[in-house]
Amino acid sequence: MAIDEYDGWPTLKAALQFLALTCVRPGEVRGATRAEFDQEKAVWHIPAERMKMRAPHDVPLSKQALRILGEVWPLSERGGLVFPSIRSIKRPLSENAMNAALRRMGYRKDEVTAHGFRVTASTILNARNYDPDVIEAVLAHQDKNAIRRTYNRASYWEQRVTLMHEWGDLLDALKAHR
Repeated sequence: MAIDEYDGWPTLKAALQFLALTCVRPGEVRGATRAEFDQEKAVWHIPAERMKMRAPHDVPLSKQALRILGEVWPLSERGGLVFPSIRSIKRPLSENAMNAALRRMGYRKDEVTAHGFRVTASTILNARNYDPDVIEAVLAHQDKNAIRRTYNRASYWEQRVTLMHEWGDLLDALKAHR
């Protein structure tokens, strides 16, 4: 994976790796604060105000995601952000930082974007016959069917934990076979 060889700002490299492993939106990674993480329980609690649909979202963290956190954690000790900007530990990475890094790695914007990592994850997981409801829960998507959304309150937590661990292992396997 080209991200692993990226030699730019370490926080930006970690943010891209973490983005791929967690299937969240780039803005959610950019704004991640240290207080949102429970590394012992391997969960990231994203508050409603930072989510697109204004509902809190818990993200199960794979061993790979926890490893990335462990690597980047010391870089943000004096600030509250996990992935601070190169200019200030008090400011998040810029909105364009991840896409700019992908361009520096040689990817055109019609090939890959940071937000496109979610599309890739969904496509791969669906092609591997994972439960579509679990995939949608991982992506923090709301059911388009209003009646189903009203009555189905399942969070699929255990299935999401399993899926995220398998996703991390799959990404490792894909890197090993390149």
